[in-house]
Amino acid sequence: MADERSEADDGPLVQFVRWLDSRLGLSYPLLRPVPQYSINPFYWIGALTVVAFVIQAVTGIILLIWYVPDATVAYQSTAYVFNSVNYGRFLQTVHLYGAYAMILLAFMHMMRNYFVSSHKKPREMMWVVGMLMGFVTLGFGFTGYLLPWTVISVDATNVGLGLLAPLPPFLSSLAQSLLGTTGGDTAELVRFYDIHIVILPAVLLLLLFGKMYMFEAHGTGAPAKAISETQKKGVSFFPDATLYLLELSALFSAALLVISAVFPYTLPPQFSVAASQTVVPQPDWYFLWMYQILKIAVFEANGGLPIALTLITLIFVALFVLPFVDRGGEKRLANRPKFVILGVIFIAELAVLSYWGLVTPGQTIPDEQAALVLGGTALIVAVVFVGVYRIMFSRLRGKLSAGVQSSMSMKRAQLWTAAIFTLLLVGGALAISGSISSVVQMASLGITGAGLVNLSFYLTAVGLVVLGTIYLLYRLDLANGTIKTKVPVLQVGWPNEE
Repeated sequence: MADERSEADDGPLVQFVRWLDSRLGLSYPLLRPVPQYSINPFYWIGALTVVAFVIQAVTGIILLIWYVPDATVAYQSTAYVFNSVNYGRFLQTVHLYGAYAMILLAFMHMMRNYFVSSHKKPREMMWVVGMLMGFVTLGFGFTGYLLPWTVISVDATNVGLGLLAPLPPFLSSLAQSLLGTTGGDTAELVRFYDIHIVILPAVLLLLLFGKMYMFEAHGTGAPAKAISETQKKGVSFFPDATLYLLELSALFSAALLVISAVFPYTLPPQFSVAASQTVVPQPDWYFLWMYQILKIAVFEANGGLPIALTLITLIFVALFVLPFVDRGGEKRLANRPKFVILGVIFIAELAVLSYWGLVTPGQTIPDEQAALVLGGTALIVAVVFVGVYRIMFSRLRGKLSAGVQSSMSMKRAQLWTAAIFTLLLVGGALAISGSISSVVQMASLGITGAGLVNLSFYLTAVGLVVLGTIYLLYRLDLANGTIKTKVPVLQVGWPNEE
């Protein structure tokens, strides 16, 4: 008790330092044993991402022997590797596919941690650092894509750089100065080259060191389900865990080499003004989802681009602050339906947007079509989720109180949930689309009475959807028996368990 009182009496600065120590692991040893249950490939996706980075570093350093960062000869130096260096095309292919693997593994690592709740206390800062590492990984892809100086890479990079225009003048000029876009082609290429091979690797290694230190402090996240004492037993980091990682790394590297040999990369034509007029500019696959959002008609209109960029920024901000929003102690998927369905919808929307962008290069997407496809995707995922959640209901039934079990109909609850999901998703997609369209029209054509009426109508619809979503999430928690604070007005029509 004395220790508890002394900690409670500490000042805010001491408490903050203690909080940092508990999150960052400043006073913990390194290379602690790992639990037996972590000897599973899904626990090592992050480690395989680091392996992909090592492969990128090795192949990239070898390619530096021939590459010349000059806009006039960059393509020729790349083509020389393809055509004249022994296994040069294979080396370039491994470097390219290794970058793709690194980005894909980083995304898989993020989503895996999301679904198993690895972002929760005390790993909040690990999640934040991991998100920063993800941004650096995307930075590798963006800066490296330009270096061969092909017509596809230059046009795609110019599309990305064009997104700097809507930024405030100070930020826009600062970004252009940092990226060297104001000094000509060679200055831009050299700046991207420096960022790609010096700055980003240094930043990534620094973040990796910090994350690994915190990982050693907190250890491997325990699964939500009950585990036996045998599974909790520690396995020495060296040599047991190290040998397991080497085995996974060998399998991953072998798969990468085989794929690179079977599907070799073909170098596109060199960039020129004439060549660029025959090619529709389009970013690589990991940026296609953003590109597709920007192609929606409402965002392509005058004044719509800043709104689109703001929405994309809010997506990334939401990912960053996730650990400070999803703070509950529950980790089981069956007891976290709202976060599970949001995660599944997020993955589905990214996949649909990416494929849609791939098959519609350069096409403007009508607002109604965008609302139908994106809203329909969310609707399909929600319906499938409700079907899967039906199994979860049966598993959770034993956890509900006897009064609720005897009075509520599981089938009726499932049908009710499916109907509300349908109305919210369809109505929300149309309301948001209409609101954005009204704002853009008023920004480009001026404020009119009809425009204000339309905007008020759509904003009211958005508000109703938000209230309906709150109501739905409350009822899901109520059905699970996990609700902590009852709100009588939200329990209309629900059997009283008392």
